[in-house]
Amino acid sequence: MSLLNTFLPEHQFSEQHHIRVNAPPARVLDVVSQLDVSDFPLARLFLHLRAIPARIAAAMGKPSARRIDAGFGLHDFTVLGRDGDREFALGLVGRFWESAGGLVRVEAGAFRAFSEPNIAKLVMTFVAEPDGAGTLLTTRTCVHCSDTTARRRFTPYWVLIRIPSGLIRRMMLQRIKQLAEAHCAPLTRPE
Repeated sequence: MSLLNTFLPEHQFSEQHHIRVNAPPARVLDVVSQLDVSDFPLARLFLHLRAIPARIAAAMGKPSARRIDAGFGLHDFTVLGRDGDREFALGLVGRFWESAGGLVRVEAGAFRAFSEPNIAKLVMTFVAEPDGAGTLLTTRTCVHCSDTTARRRFTPYWVLIRIPSGLIRRMMLQRIKQLAEAHCAPLTRPE
């Protein structure tokens, strides 16, 4: 069973992207686990824009428990696990539509069973499948809303962030490809 199905067997929202990488699956997933979204200027811009509502709320005297300057990135996710050289999964729980993100910290062991009203659970996986001498890397993001209220609130947020979020994931795939292929390049000896 895939990690996605293990941690999020049902979902209402999903998006996936893929890329071919000239490196073995193990190397590709090693790079995934070390990736930092803040390495991408466009991602930093989107994350800065995402923080604007929280900054406005703080200026109006409604500070959040979340640090506004912390941004939002892979550091917010819980590592759910890695299935050998095949799959790596990250999870996130919260009311993402709230100005400060409404994140709820949930440990990997409690992720699947976690249930609260008006909450969304997100799982992002990276699946590395052997493809000739390289790897077909697919990232899939799925979201499950716990109830009708959560789904009603999450839907406009999904519509708003789907394009920039998809761009970030495609940038991540390009960066993974770049790093994995650079580490797999044969060494040449000086003459």
